[in-house]
Amino acid sequence: MNLLSGPDGLKLQRKSKTRRDFLRLCAIGCGLPLLAGTAAQAQNQQVEWVDNFDIATDNITEVKSSAPTLSPETADYIAAAMNRYQLIVQQGGWGTVSQGGKALRIGMKDPRVVELRHRLIMSGDLEQQAGLSDTFDSYVDAALRRFQLRHGLIPDGVMGEGTVAALNIPAHVRLRQLETNMIRLRSMSGFKGDRYVMVNIPAAEIEAVENGYVRSRHTAVVGKIDRQTPILNSKIYELNFNPYWTVPKSIIRKDLIPKMKEDPEYLAKNNIRIFDWSNNELNWQQIDWNTDEATQYRFTQDPGAENSLGSVRINFHNKHQVYLHDTPSKTLFGEANRFHSSGCVRVQNVRELVTWLLQSTTPDWNRSRVDGVIRTGDREDVKLKRSIPLYLTYVTAWANADGVVHFRDDIYNRDDLYGTGEQARL
Repeated sequence: MNLLSGPDGLKLQRKSKTRRDFLRLCAIGCGLPLLAGTAAQAQNQQVEWVDNFDIATDNITEVKSSAPTLSPETADYIAAAMNRYQLIVQQGGWGTVSQGGKALRIGMKDPRVVELRHRLIMSGDLEQQAGLSDTFDSYVDAALRRFQLRHGLIPDGVMGEGTVAALNIPAHVRLRQLETNMIRLRSMSGFKGDRYVMVNIPAAEIEAVENGYVRSRHTAVVGKIDRQTPILNSKIYELNFNPYWTVPKSIIRKDLIPKMKEDPEYLAKNNIRIFDWSNNELNWQQIDWNTDEATQYRFTQDPGAENSLGSVRINFHNKHQVYLHDTPSKTLFGEANRFHSSGCVRVQNVRELVTWLLQSTTPDWNRSRVDGVIRTGDREDVKLKRSIPLYLTYVTAWANADGVVHFRDDIYNRDDLYGTGEQARL
């Protein structure tokens, strides 16, 4: 499909779909932001993009750099992004999109689409030539999906409440977020090891890094606001296949006791058994569930499909009793806000990560052997012949070499972007 001529007689041809062009389109601020006067000129010229809404957007994927988030160059990329954002702030920001009303999506006409176009042009997600019409065409759809991906939102191309909230974060707040994270990343820019694993808590994402390149990325589920995943540096030293799960005391108190009050069959349904510290098994009727007596015993969940650790647990040294692990609750990986755990980190496609950990330190393991051990359901512990560095980090803004800038919610309020000390809802 070609873009037909507008009233000014200019014939716009569709851009090529090479990777280079796609990166250029996605890069925030790849050129100077649209000035207010330029935006007005574009509107006055009534540049039209005749659109039959037939451009496929299902294959839009997040632009990812092969360089790790903790790359020594990342802070420099952030500094470059800061220069662009300072210019946007000096121009008065990028405006807002009106809240309320129905969600907008491709094919609709609405006055708020004009606001959306302006906002996306200012941040570099939509090309200036798209103009400021009130039609939600496929170019707006693709630009909005890119914006959503850069902000950790579900890239559905729908301008709903959550997307509008992200669009309306002021440019000066995003600039401050970049400044905070540049300092944070400069402090972490030393040599991390030839191979290491990085968990970015606000992004709920894991990177397996080898020789300066990201070998694989994994969606994660991390700690709730009131049960935060700790920020620390450690080393992965052991894998437990088909593990037992010993319920931490905090979860016994906060979760297990309330569930037993609601349903006395909860333990049996979830294959959880009770032991005293002499390894004698108890019945649930022997415990007073109206008190904290249960915290005096050991609760162990047997291996199996319902085990909270799934098929494998990844151990690293720490004082918080947390670890990386599989999970039977796979649907949580499809959510935008993946802050559901009690501090541990759940790993999507955990077998890929486990295979990489083993192959890089214990060469007699491969994916086939990993799958086979899990398939048997038998317990097996494997100590790595060489431990792998692990970094649990907190990065809410970063940029890559292509100029793409990512933001994530300051879920634990460690950026304190508004200077209030209260939870920032970004």
